[in-house]
Amino acid sequence: MTPDPFEAGIASGWNVQQATDIANAEQLKTDVVIVGSGAGGATAAEMLALAGFKVLILEAGPLKRSKDFVMEERRAYPELYQQSAAMLNQQQSIGIMQGRAVGGSTTVNWTTSIRTPDKTLSFWQSDKRVEGLDAQSLAPYFEAAEQRLGITTWTADANPNNQVIADGCRALGWQYTKINRNVKGCWNLGYCGMGCPINAKQSMLVTSIPTALSHGARLITQAQVWQMSFDGERVNELLVRAIDEADRSLSRQFSVKAKHVILAGGAINTPALLMRSNAQDPHRVLGRNTTLHPSLISAAIFDEPIKAHSGAPQSYYSDEFVWKNGVQGRMGFKIEAAPLHPMLLASKSFGFGRQHADLMKQFNYLHASIALVRDGFDSLHGAGQVVLDEQGHAHLNYPLSKGFWEAAKRAFMAMAQMQFAAGAKAVLPIHDNMPMFESWQHASKVIAKTNFEELTTVVASAHVMGGCAMGEDPTMAWVSSQGKSHYYKNLTVMDGSIFPTSLGANPQLSIYAITRKNCETLIKELHERV
Repeated sequence: MTPDPFEAGIASGWNVQQATDIANAEQLKTDVVIVGSGAGGATAAEMLALAGFKVLILEAGPLKRSKDFVMEERRAYPELYQQSAAMLNQQQSIGIMQGRAVGGSTTVNWTTSIRTPDKTLSFWQSDKRVEGLDAQSLAPYFEAAEQRLGITTWTADANPNNQVIADGCRALGWQYTKINRNVKGCWNLGYCGMGCPINAKQSMLVTSIPTALSHGARLITQAQVWQMSFDGERVNELLVRAIDEADRSLSRQFSVKAKHVILAGGAINTPALLMRSNAQDPHRVLGRNTTLHPSLISAAIFDEPIKAHSGAPQSYYSDEFVWKNGVQGRMGFKIEAAPLHPMLLASKSFGFGRQHADLMKQFNYLHASIALVRDGFDSLHGAGQVVLDEQGHAHLNYPLSKGFWEAAKRAFMAMAQMQFAAGAKAVLPIHDNMPMFESWQHASKVIAKTNFEELTTVVASAHVMGGCAMGEDPTMAWVSSQGKSHYYKNLTVMDGSIFPTSLGANPQLSIYAITRKNCETLIKELHERV
């Protein structure tokens, strides 16, 4: 087990506080303030601190460490996720899981690390006016992130849940790939989504944030940046509210003045903060084209135990259908396995009473596949919009499009075919009133005739992207390809909100690499200002 870096670090004098430790109405000053401590914010904090800048990290979530990660869903979801892992879009048709703790979603993700697909980067360049982020330009930054975070191909045997992906794809002649993971000394426990209790996951919690703190950075937790004020073309001040672990505002607030501001609060909170602050947005792009990789679930029952709660959550995926109809053709989807834990299964399946109880009794024999739909590449694909209520709180308006439901039908058919090819004795697409199928022939006929629609089909997401798009055309983008605001000289965005579309791949490695490249540029510019 790797020691908790915070234990020795805090004892040695790391500057780590809660917002309630700051005097009411106090004003803090720093070189760079970073809002958020996830993949983008922590990477930037490490690089800037190593470059000699005075860095302040503001994190709305609590500091939770390996000693707090007890592998229990009842504690992990309320302590580590936005809205206790029960966030929904406005239509209440998509369950959205986002981290809310020091390290952001990197603390609770499943460690899957995939480079941005070349087709996505090419589309950004040709259709979204993104410059300097082609595959060749990004390659050294991917390599640096992979080296820093121990990202390598998972060499241990796949657990049975993931082996279904490999076996089914191999039998059908479909493409499939072994997954790269950001782990060192992994014990193969399978509880990555509840925080790593042995610090093997190379999340921001145990890598970049400790390095930043060791080089003089300051971290304030449970600190919600509510608004920013502006002075012409510059951010003037940040207004910060102390909140408790349940996200309730306390009666204390303070302000921050910084020479440069980095927003890295994620693809809902970053545009929401800018909108609450009445930031310039003449082309009304803030909050728009928010994408999710909305995902569908297909369960399968096997004769032999699967024990999908045990072992690396994800070790195989298939891109057989991601680009089958082109970049802007019918929506493609990526097939992955999903780990199963009792609360997660119960909340992401249909049925009541005996039907639901019978499903739960099969827990150790259940496999789950997910199809991540590649959204946001054109108007037919669909995307969402971040909106504010009267109190200024953020919500996601995301109606699922006809194009999505057409993709859902193809995805359910593909997952069922793969599961039967891998030896499943029964398959259950997670859709209201869908029967348990005992053959591919029966499944394909019923799925083809089924009308999939909102609230009758479980749709989930753990990949929120966009809403503060990058590009060189301000009519489409709020920041440049380097993440620099088109309107404020001392404001940069470094998180997944800058993606102009979804990725077609799990996003953490894309955020690491693009942040590294853009932060390198920022450091040069900041040194030139001195």
